[in-house]
Amino acid sequence: MCGSHKHHFAHWMRHIASVPKGFLKYSVLKLLAEKPRSGSEIMNEIENKTEGRWKPSPGSIYPLLAWLQEKGYTKETAEQEPGIKRYTLTDQGKALLEEHSKKRKELRERFGAFRPPFYRFPWLNSYPEKAHELLEAGKSFMKASWNLLDSLREKYSDEAVAQAKEAIKQATERLDEIAKKLENTD
Repeated sequence: MCGSHKHHFAHWMRHIASVPKGFLKYSVLKLLAEKPRSGSEIMNEIENKTEGRWKPSPGSIYPLLAWLQEKGYTKETAEQEPGIKRYTLTDQGKALLEEHSKKRKELRERFGAFRPPFYRFPWLNSYPEKAHELLEAGKSFMKASWNLLDSLREKYSDEAVAQAKEAIKQATERLDEIAKKLENTD
């Protein structure tokens, strides 16, 4: 990779490492809909749910909790332990969560999977135009994956997880076979 391309790639990586705008608010609302939580419990639960890939900072959680409370979306619960404030959603907060959930679903329906930010960068987009059809198929795959994950949140099934894992494994193996055939043909 030449120096200019390295710079653009490093710039892109810094930006995808950050959390999309609105994601934290949505995550906090979802967690508070499950049960009352403190700021530190929210940070820990997000870290657990992202398998350690992201733990929001106190500087992002506590101002958000204060804003949500100020706007009437949350309220403090009766203190259960000295010095620990737990928050729960108000009816207004539940309506906000529902609104966010609908918007997320609309975005998924409209855009499917998000294309990588480098999709339009010419130095990373050197494959034939017909190969773009593969991106559309990937978009459909991601949309189906999100729908499955949403369904599993509502009604978990070990059998559904096993079937989905097997389907992904088979598809991955088949794609690897196709790629290897292309590599071996000269």
